[in-house]
Amino acid sequence: MSPSAQAKVLRALQENRISRVGGEKEIEVDVRVIAATNKDLRTEIAAGNFREDLYHRLAVIPVHVPALNDRRDDVPLLVTHFLKIICEQHGKVHIEVKDEAMSLLRKANWTGNIRELRNVVERLVILTPKGGSIDGVLVRRYGGLST
Repeated sequence: MSPSAQAKVLRALQENRISRVGGEKEIEVDVRVIAATNKDLRTEIAAGNFREDLYHRLAVIPVHVPALNDRRDDVPLLVTHFLKIICEQHGKVHIEVKDEAMSLLRKANWTGNIRELRNVVERLVILTPKGGSIDGVLVRRYGGLST
């Protein structure tokens, strides 16, 4: 976020007022902010890239979500969840994931975290033949995984 955008967000949070782009009058707002980042904001503050006062305004209840690589037990749950959603979106009958395929997905290096996992599951669903299942061969060939 640019320094000017940071200043505007801080002002809005402190004063509960915003101005529309090109507008002249201020509008009162009552908001709660949930913010997320993949950056270490303490490092960004030290480097002068993030305002410390904005950090303290936002960090009322910090929640640290570990990377997917640090919680591999969640992979089968997430795969099952994404399978249900993606099969519905693509009009496919629920597709089974074979044990070997799930094992490969659990061991994969998920540098893109949950977004990457979802994209891989979608790719596998699209490439699974009608009436087929996701097996180890399909995951190795089309999963794009690094272990």
